[in-house]
Amino acid sequence: MAFKRYLSLDLPQNQSAFLWGARKTGKSTFLKETFPKALHIDLLKADVFQHYARRPQGLREELQSVIDPFTVVVDEVQKIPILLDEIHSLIEEKKNVQFVLCGSSARKLKQTGANLLGGRAWRYMFMPLCYPELQELNWDFIFNRGLVPSHYLSPAIEQNLTAYLYDYILTEVHMEATLRKRETFGRFLDILGFCHGQMINFSNIARDCGVSSKTVMTYFEILEDMYLGCFLRPYRVRSSRQIIQEVPKFYLFDTGLANYLKRYTFKEMRGPDAGASFEHYVFLELMAYKLLNAKRDHIFYWRTKNTHEVDFIVQDMAFEVKISTPIEKRDLKNLLVFAEENNISLHVISLEPRKRVMTHDNKEITVWPIQDFLAALWSHSLWK
Repeated sequence: MAFKRYLSLDLPQNQSAFLWGARKTGKSTFLKETFPKALHIDLLKADVFQHYARRPQGLREELQSVIDPFTVVVDEVQKIPILLDEIHSLIEEKKNVQFVLCGSSARKLKQTGANLLGGRAWRYMFMPLCYPELQELNWDFIFNRGLVPSHYLSPAIEQNLTAYLYDYILTEVHMEATLRKRETFGRFLDILGFCHGQMINFSNIARDCGVSSKTVMTYFEILEDMYLGCFLRPYRVRSSRQIIQEVPKFYLFDTGLANYLKRYTFKEMRGPDAGASFEHYVFLELMAYKLLNAKRDHIFYWRTKNTHEVDFIVQDMAFEVKISTPIEKRDLKNLLVFAEENNISLHVISLEPRKRVMTHDNKEITVWPIQDFLAALWSHSLWK
């Protein structure tokens, strides 16, 4: 089964681009299909890596005689940061050559002060599978296998997730952070499975891991730099209520990986674990829509010290995610508290069969079936 990916790289001939995203999301396959006639340089191959690591100027020599419009795709470009200096020079000198630079980690480039081409390359993000690419809501697959394309299609998901976690994530983070002991980060991942999607207490995690809070923060930063997860920050607004202002949540980039870490196997849409996975999935769809459509609006959550909480705030919309059906007034309490001091439209994303509008305390709350919500989101009629 082949997936038609949502992203379109419709570049002018002389325009170069970066394409960032986690490993195994399908970037290389997408670029081969999008640029079939390009020169593809895969720095994951040992001989190719050694060739350009020893002589990065070799790229210039190979392209010197190119006259016609030509595309060069460099896969895992972060592995040889100095190669970007040659690419920068070639972009300036050879207007007929465009570069599409693919990477799965920005950390080494940030740390070495690598040349990111000074705005000469447009920036794109590549994500795991999203709703317009799947056109189905198979919760067994989404929650147990996850949304990495090869994982979604694989019946041997336990082996795939184990390999992704221990042979890729653990190894890459070990190199990125120059860790002395892999076991410490392994404990961190175990703990992350159980605090995933919740407010992050760096001190508690550090104590459980036996490391400093600074080290734990570094672990999270590396996961972000590898596009394996992201923080969700609290919504800040002047308010008479005491708002949780500084404590972020953290979400991994894939439902399957998150549930594997927390040792949860989905069987039915019932219970707190299923509810947390449903919320996680909605967050990933919101993030995918934001990044794939280059939206500059941030996504937030809202919580007071009295534990009133709204899952997601986007633009002028507040969303609660609920698996309970039917949605009743008690399910609206947090939204109604939030609306007391914020003029914002209120929404519940649910498993109900039909869209409807509820009215309480003179406030209208739209109850969305998940499929209707996703259709509205990806048709640009909700988040504009």
